[in-house]
Amino acid sequence: MCGIVGYIGDEQAAPVLLDGLEKLEYRGYDSAGIAVFDGKQIQIKKAKGRLKVLEELTHDGANMPGSIGIGHTRWATHGEPNDTNAHPHFNSKKTIAVVHNGIIENYLKIRKKLEKNGYKFLSETDTEVVAHLLDYYYNGNPLEAITKVMHRVEGSYALGVLFSDHPDKVYAVRKDSPLIAGKATDGSLIASDVTAVLKHTRDVYYIDNQEIACLAKDSISFFNVDGEPITKESKHIDWDANAAEKGGYEHFMLKEMYEQPKTVRDTLSPRIKDNHVVIEDMKMTDADIKKIDRIHIIACGSAYHTGVTAKYVYEGMARIPVDVDVASEFRYRDPILGKNDLVLIISQSGETADTLAALRLAKERGIRTLAIVNVVGSSIAREADEVMYTWAGPEIAVATTKAYSAQLICHYLLAIRFAKAKGLVDDATEASYIKDLEKLPDQIELLLNNKERIQKFANRYVTAKDIFFIGRGIDYAISMEGSLKLKEISYIHSEAYAAGELKHGTISLVEEGTLVASVVTQEELYKKTVSNIVEVKSRGAFVLAVTNEGNTDIEKVSDYVIYVPQTNQYFTNSLAIIPLQLFGYYVAVGKGCDVDKPRNLAKSVTVE
Repeated sequence: MCGIVGYIGDEQAAPVLLDGLEKLEYRGYDSAGIAVFDGKQIQIKKAKGRLKVLEELTHDGANMPGSIGIGHTRWATHGEPNDTNAHPHFNSKKTIAVVHNGIIENYLKIRKKLEKNGYKFLSETDTEVVAHLLDYYYNGNPLEAITKVMHRVEGSYALGVLFSDHPDKVYAVRKDSPLIAGKATDGSLIASDVTAVLKHTRDVYYIDNQEIACLAKDSISFFNVDGEPITKESKHIDWDANAAEKGGYEHFMLKEMYEQPKTVRDTLSPRIKDNHVVIEDMKMTDADIKKIDRIHIIACGSAYHTGVTAKYVYEGMARIPVDVDVASEFRYRDPILGKNDLVLIISQSGETADTLAALRLAKERGIRTLAIVNVVGSSIAREADEVMYTWAGPEIAVATTKAYSAQLICHYLLAIRFAKAKGLVDDATEASYIKDLEKLPDQIELLLNNKERIQKFANRYVTAKDIFFIGRGIDYAISMEGSLKLKEISYIHSEAYAAGELKHGTISLVEEGTLVASVVTQEELYKKTVSNIVEVKSRGAFVLAVTNEGNTDIEKVSDYVIYVPQTNQYFTNSLAIIPLQLFGYYVAVGKGCDVDKPRNLAKSVTVE
């Protein structure tokens, strides 16, 4: 969850660290800090609150001279957000500084042992034990001390470490938390995400589990957990550095919503050839696909919601049974996996801790895994048997929009590919699907350009306390995502319900003036959902309907209607979600919320 940066080179380190942390603040923004070696000792500055507090404290890094340092932006796990619990953390002699992303699960046991040996702790964090444990093992050889710590601690960690008596090295360590290293012309860097280093280099090394990187100004060396040298190859990053900037938009979230037509086009186009779906990054043959008995979709948050949509698409098109699991629950229910099942893993970052753990469980049981991820070289991308990338580019806003849309496209393409392999879709039907898919970018753009009307409506609900979203089938999946978008950025209580379930309890919450957003795009379920709209209207609800063009009779039972262009029933999520994204965004803006960095949340959830 937290963001880590490190730098050694010819430039002043503090400004480089602060700039990198700005790119990583989406990973956590409870507090921030940097440590810089000034030629004599390690100086640390840290502050509660957003990065701008630290920038002001350090005069944008100007009052922290030195060309080697590490930095951190925090999402709090152990200890409340304050200056003391903020990273970096020192050993008692202030000769070792540490930044950490992850959770040290056995930190209490280690802390008690260290306290018995005379070590004093200042913070409530699990990270401080790493600084003191390094001190405990340190005999002048940083690599030896680090490997001993790695053998001792349990849990997940990405670490950046400075030793004052080795002022020409930055050390980086990784287990189950993302960390990359990059070589630039003016030095070497580490970071939790490539966005933090794009300004300096496009060639990065992905540090694997239980590996150590030793950064010097002119080189980067890698070692395994036993301190033995290893060789790694760098990966070139094609992302446009400007994609990590706002580009004139008020918020990253709005910018990324407007990037959805391009994202959909970029994810779709390379996989359409001669009017056929061709997924070259997938090795499965027709014979392999025909053997699939069941698909297990595993994901968290919005990625999970794409899986709920995908269940209807895979089962409807390819007639393959699908289970959809929240990743944090999947491995704890001792799932029953058949030898011919396919485990489909979905994650924007490719580092989501619960999802990664579920992937590893499937692999341990010998089940084939296919990942849909956005970040090239991420842990899930590297560990899955196969990977299908969403070409969304960097997504900075905590609330996902364009990555969600790209994941949907991957599901549509896979469903068509599976159905074709099983002989359930002929060339004409495949061509019809492709025609509808290729229209989506322009249709999404049309909906985005209607934002003023949605903004005007959203302004009426800035003070709302409860909002409900309802739908049936795929429309229920859309409702789930629409509800999540609203609650995570506006802090308004919002829930999504299968419309047919309202009468089994939920309708008791509907009272005069309650906003109920009803998604009605599935024509076979249209009349039944309209009946549910009538039910909430009769209890005093104000109804917002999102439906297909041509369904004008819905105006008789709804108070406000947003129409989306016609498309295939399986693809309607890609269109109906757009006005709901805009609605959530404008409600949050109207309330004065920090849309890009909502409270208590972080973009990449790398702790369980």
